[in-house]
Amino acid sequence: MEKEYTVTAFSENNVGLLNRISIIFTRRRVNIESLTVSASSIKGVHKFTIVCVATPEQIEKLVRQIEKLVEVLRAFYHSDEEIVHQEVALYKVSTEALMKSNAVESIVLQHGARILDITPDYVVIEKTGHREETQALFDLLFPYKVTQFTRSGRVAVTRDTKERLTDYLKEMDFLERSETSKER
Repeated sequence: MEKEYTVTAFSENNVGLLNRISIIFTRRRVNIESLTVSASSIKGVHKFTIVCVATPEQIEKLVRQIEKLVEVLRAFYHSDEEIVHQEVALYKVSTEALMKSNAVESIVLQHGARILDITPDYVVIEKTGHREETQALFDLLFPYKVTQFTRSGRVAVTRDTKERLTDYLKEMDFLERSETSKER
């Protein structure tokens, strides 16, 4: 049975790696729902956070294939229950609609959103939350002339207290090598 998973892959920052990772998903006919790449808590290591819907067998094969890439240090997969995650959404709403109705301000406050920018033509609103929450706010704001809407990819950390990546990198002497290279 298919389910939503979050795949995290840790790598050194190499050109073309994102393309090779996405090809693995394409070959297995698994669509990437969300993708975020950023620096990790370990200097010199980047983190890919990929959301997809797959079967347990598919996700295990995907992670094994990702780990076969030379630049990838380690990859993991998690169910939503195993992680804490958020997305950021931005909404550009007509200032005129905002001024005509106090409802928009009330909606923003009720949904824990905040106003980032106000101009004579538009207001930019930010909401952090899960996809369902940011979509619900969009649905409520839509009648008030939402001219632009965008949502980031997922950012996530595991609920697990063990630092599996750090332990693995220590075993591989990666952390010591990166500390030595910084000193030079």
